[in-house]
Amino acid sequence: MPETGSADLRWAIGLMSGTSLDGVDAALVLTDGERIAEYGPGLTLPYDQMLRDRLRLLLDHAAELSGTEADLKDVERAVTLRHVEAVTALRNMVPTIVPDVIGFHGQTILHQPDIGRSWQIGDGALLQEQCGIPVIYDFRARDLDYGGEGAPLVPVLHAALLEREEKSVAVLNIGGVANVTLLGPVQDGARQVWACDTGPGNALLDDWAERHTGVACDTDGALARKGTVNRGVLERLLDSPYLKRPMPKSLDRLSFHGSAMEAVQALSPEDGAATLVAFTVEAIARTPMDVTPDRWFVAGGGRHNPVLMDRLRSRLGNVASVDALGWDGDALEAQCFALLAVRYLRRLPSSWPQTTGTRQACVAGRAVA
Repeated sequence: MPETGSADLRWAIGLMSGTSLDGVDAALVLTDGERIAEYGPGLTLPYDQMLRDRLRLLLDHAAELSGTEADLKDVERAVTLRHVEAVTALRNMVPTIVPDVIGFHGQTILHQPDIGRSWQIGDGALLQEQCGIPVIYDFRARDLDYGGEGAPLVPVLHAALLEREEKSVAVLNIGGVANVTLLGPVQDGARQVWACDTGPGNALLDDWAERHTGVACDTDGALARKGTVNRGVLERLLDSPYLKRPMPKSLDRLSFHGSAMEAVQALSPEDGAATLVAFTVEAIARTPMDVTPDRWFVAGGGRHNPVLMDRLRSRLGNVASVDALGWDGDALEAQCFALLAVRYLRRLPSSWPQTTGTRQACVAGRAVA
């Protein structure tokens, strides 16, 4: 990559709300879209329980919706205004910096790449009006139009942050769904980058824990730690054609939900949690890869679960949190959408045939008119 030029540097805010439905992550960075020159602050604003419940209802029934329902529009407005609050809070932390652009991912309620559809709710025009900053949004549509999966989009950031790493490295993001960026070893000054969703991340375990404890996640892995993996159930879960598919590929949050919840329903809360953690780990470990990574770095909420991390280390070997690299593992995806917004302004591609399956390199996003 060329050296960062000051003429191309912009302060950008990135906004991300993942399928864990826990809230809005916001991050401010100074970037030219090729690397990050300076990090500003990051923050998370949680959704209140009522909004989480309404979002989950939409997510569960999104395939049946037309997009014109009044309640959908009402929830979309509430989600957007929560993003406005996140931008306001972030700007108040550094009032001397005037952001040039916002990268707005929106809240995914449905992802169906097999039919060219990925649905993120969020009103980019309202966000721009309320914040007074240009907004780039709808990051997945053009990728799908180019024949891609529409996800994952974060590999471009991982590659930029690890450009000086010469060995093969995997960056694993464990949110509601787990995805991996595989960076091949540097050869003749260049490297290949592959990516895909590996399978479930936290989503199944979160739903199981909430069902049995009333808490929206398995805090500190307490439930799974007490359980025993049911090997028969695990092997049935792993007998999925998706898990055998090569990169690139992507998933909806609910892709495994029905079959997995049915498979573990007869297990104790503890054994069910342990088996679902093992499912996440084995889906990652069995992902077909062209090269074997020397090291794994884990981002996202999953890295806060010590049981999940211990089992990843046991299965994969050299595994650490991305925090060991000096990265902010909670802000990484938000930082990515800040980077993607600037890449859009500079007409730089954000996805490629090996990361999302597009026919050619693709510039993601569109500007609010």
